[in-house]
Amino acid sequence: MSATDQSTAALVISVDAMGGDEGPAPIVAGLARFLGANPDTHILLHGRKADLEPLVTKRKIGNSVTIVDAPDVVTMTDKPSHVMRHGKSTSMWSAIDSVRNKEASVCVSCGNTGALMAVSMIRLRKAEGVNRPAIACLWPSRNKAGFNVMLDAGADIRADEEDLLTYALMGASYARNGLGLSKPRVGLLNVGTEDHKGRAELKVAHDMISTAAPRGDFEYVGFVEGGDLPGSRVDVVVTDGFTGNIALKTGEGTANFVSESLRAAFKTTWFSRIAALLAMTSLSRLKKKIDPRRVNGGVFLGLNGTVIKSHGSADATGVAAAVSLAAQLGRSGFSDKLAARVASAAVLAQDDQTDSATKD
Repeated sequence: MSATDQSTAALVISVDAMGGDEGPAPIVAGLARFLGANPDTHILLHGRKADLEPLVTKRKIGNSVTIVDAPDVVTMTDKPSHVMRHGKSTSMWSAIDSVRNKEASVCVSCGNTGALMAVSMIRLRKAEGVNRPAIACLWPSRNKAGFNVMLDAGADIRADEEDLLTYALMGASYARNGLGLSKPRVGLLNVGTEDHKGRAELKVAHDMISTAAPRGDFEYVGFVEGGDLPGSRVDVVVTDGFTGNIALKTGEGTANFVSESLRAAFKTTWFSRIAALLAMTSLSRLKKKIDPRRVNGGVFLGLNGTVIKSHGSADATGVAAAVSLAAQLGRSGFSDKLAARVASAAVLAQDDQTDSATKD
């Protein structure tokens, strides 16, 4: 079955049902929540048919879901190299192949991140002009959209100046199609905003991104610092995967610490309990704003197809958020638009080399 063969739906999304920490139940529950608001979407659900049929029947979503039987599961402890050699019968491999075969527009998986990236790269291949793919995540911010885009969040710990330029173009395209920003503001993460600070490749990337901004249809604001991640100065923050992953885990850990500390503080005395009741509305708004389930889904950028990595511990709310993001990107034709932006990076780099040779 192909996406075009699915007469009842304009969009088909491929979902790995078996990769989550709690098995397929929360994934199917999340799909039911998503499909309730998006009845024109069809789901290819990959996993053990015997496990999935009762769950799909219970949620009454059989008309919108096609189960693709895949007997094996990629566990969180499986090494990527092992999955690449022996994972052809897994739900993860099957879900990615649906995108490769043009049966679905986007793949969503809660599974092992390393294995998902490895299988995605070997099945979908890197897009032309991409040296290192990246994972883009959404960071709660003071911007009107409510989020900033940060990449790379950990696909590769290295990134040279040309990789950072590609990340800037991909991040701007994601912000344009995922957040609806016509001209995203892009910043390069550094230890300071001054031009003389940072490693050599950052300084070169700074010049390259600045030159690319007009043709890439984004605004380059220059170097930014860690405090700008949740701020309103930029829409896209570009960095290498090593730094980005540490920033992401630090942010998640800090948010959990603040949340736990507030709960403990409001339970200390009767007066604090009363104060908590009086502040309940404001606390609910804060909880909703920083709730990681609302931004569940890191997008793999730089492949010939779109893959979204959902948290392994995602509940129904988190799964629904990841699939909603998949639907938004699928409807926008994001994969083709991203490929065009990345291709422009090669042209820009070639133009820079020509200009340098002319000057010499």
